[in-house]
Amino acid sequence: MNLVAFIPARGGSKSIPLKNIKLLAGKPLIFWAIEAALKTSCINHVYVSTDCKKIKSCVEKINNKKVSIISRSLKTATDTASSESALLEFCDNYQFEHVFFIQATSPLLTENDLSNAWKKYQKNDFDSLLSVVKQKRFIWEESSGIGKPKNYEPANRPRRQEFDGFFVENGAFYLSSRQTIISSKCRISGRVGLYEMSEETYFEIDEPADWTVVENLLKKKSRYV
Repeated sequence: MNLVAFIPARGGSKSIPLKNIKLLAGKPLIFWAIEAALKTSCINHVYVSTDCKKIKSCVEKINNKKVSIISRSLKTATDTASSESALLEFCDNYQFEHVFFIQATSPLLTENDLSNAWKKYQKNDFDSLLSVVKQKRFIWEESSGIGKPKNYEPANRPRRQEFDGFFVENGAFYLSSRQTIISSKCRISGRVGLYEMSEETYFEIDEPADWTVVENLLKKKSRYV
C-alpha cells in the first residue's frame, strides 16, 4: 500500500481513564481521528493499534473494510513506553510505503489537513512532515533564579500583528516513509517539512481541562458546517 494511517490507542490512560473511547461531542474520541483518515482519499488503509479489548470492541463498530484493528504488544503499552515504540513495531510487521502517524488526542484534525499535508510532502520531496500551529507568545527561561527572554527584547516589545511568532507541534500527525522510520528509529527525520494547521488545533486532549475546551470547539464547529 502506498499510504496508510496508523493510530495507536493504549488502554491505560491515567489522567482520563479509557479516554480513547470516552464520548466527545457525541462520539468516542478515537472516532474523530479514524473518520478523518477514512475520508481522506489518498489513504489506502487505517490501522488502529491497541492492547485493550474495550477499545477493540468499540472500534469494531465502525465496520469498514478500510479499518484494521491490530494488537499492540505489552512492552509498547506500558506507562513508560512511548507511542514511538508502537509505530516502530508496526513498521516492522506491516508492508507499506508511507504512513500518517495520527494521534487520537487531536480530534480537530480534518481530512483536508491530511490531504493537503500529503500533497505538500510529495511536492517537496520531504523525508518527513509534521503538523504545527503558529503561536504568538513571549517565551522566557529561568537560569540561576533569573528570568531571561528567549524570543524577544523587552525594550522593543513587538505588537502582536508585527510578531512572527513560532511554530509548535500540535501532535495531530506525523508523516514519513516506512523505510525512513525503520532507519532512523524515529517518527521524523531527515529533511522535515511543516504543515500549519488552524490555531484552535493547538489543543490536545491530555487532561480533563483539555476535554472541555476541545468539546466546546467541536460543538461550535459542527453548528457552522
